[in-house]
Amino acid sequence: MSDVKTLYVEDIVAWAEQQAEALRVAARTGSNQQLDWENLAEEIEDLGRSYRSSLKSHLRRIIHHLVKLQHSPAVEPRNGWRRTIRVARVQVRDLLDESPSLQREVGRIIQAIAKSAIELAIADLDEHDEIGAVEALVVRRSSYSEEQVLGDWLPDEPRGSGE
Repeated sequence: MSDVKTLYVEDIVAWAEQQAEALRVAARTGSNQQLDWENLAEEIEDLGRSYRSSLKSHLRRIIHHLVKLQHSPAVEPRNGWRRTIRVARVQVRDLLDESPSLQREVGRIIQAIAKSAIELAIADLDEHDEIGAVEALVVRRSSYSEEQVLGDWLPDEPRGSGE
């Protein structure tokens, strides 16, 4: 199997980036093929962006539910939040298996999306009268490491949650 085909099988995002660049080089240096080089390159890059977008979505969902687990006193939805976290972690592992080059971006993405995930959780908690203004300030200072987000870690049950 050629290096390009191996890369396609082992890391689709890295393949997409490499192929987009190869198309642009071919467009600059000339080719007798009647191809829409720039748009082809854009479409291939979009493939990589799609994988990154999916990764961001899964990571945001994990943090969103970690915050609710950590700060909500509610008992009933906790099993669902834990299940959502487990499923999203599996989906992230699947994405990283398909595109190992994304692994180097996980920490940066977590930092970039944490604020929006935390705000989503605060809105959910506020909607159910589970958080006040002072508590929201504390929650906004929350941060989660890559290991907490992707590992087996779950927050301790808050006092009064009944579990």
